[in-house]
Amino acid sequence: MSEHAEAPNDKLWREYGDVFEDFDDLTLARWLAQTLGQLQGRVWRSSHPLVGAYRLGAQAAHERQIWLKRLVTPPRDYPESVCCRAPLLPLITRDVIDQGLICQHCNGTAVAFGDIPMDVQKLLRNWAEKYAPVHQVAHWDDRQQKRAGNYDRALEDAASEAERLLAAAGNKLAPALLEFYPAVLWEDQDECLDVRPEDIAL
Repeated sequence: MSEHAEAPNDKLWREYGDVFEDFDDLTLARWLAQTLGQLQGRVWRSSHPLVGAYRLGAQAAHERQIWLKRLVTPPRDYPESVCCRAPLLPLITRDVIDQGLICQHCNGTAVAFGDIPMDVQKLLRNWAEKYAPVHQVAHWDDRQQKRAGNYDRALEDAASEAERLLAAAGNKLAPALLEFYPAVLWEDQDECLDVRPEDIAL
């Protein structure tokens, strides 16, 4: 779920997540551990249905502090996140320089940018610095829009470039991180630029 999601979409996701409220703590812990096993060893789009289901379950588990209760043992390759002590399942977003890799359980910083392995950190910085001005086109003020001449065309060009850069996150950045983490997620949309997951071809 994006921070820019519309209220009706939030309501829908809350409805989807209701199923996990009916799980008892042990059932939820087992489901999460089993799903982590299915996610392991691969790069995943953040929009993938399995990832979406896991995120909903993980957030319910975070509210109930399931991982702190040690009811089950997660797959052994998943280290503990420093943010909430849940298994580490990092997400790459366009804000990676400022926010690091994002936790799917608490939405906090799972891995600070400075703690990312140096070789990949350089790749991520280069990518994020290219992405920032592209994304910013969606937030130009009136003066900037007038200066562009044809703002609609500028938006279309920015959306096309965002699609290319997001695809690069899935094709290059996330696989590079997979050498260090058991599974990696990447953000595959930009709602401000109206870039949807189906627009990103890998």
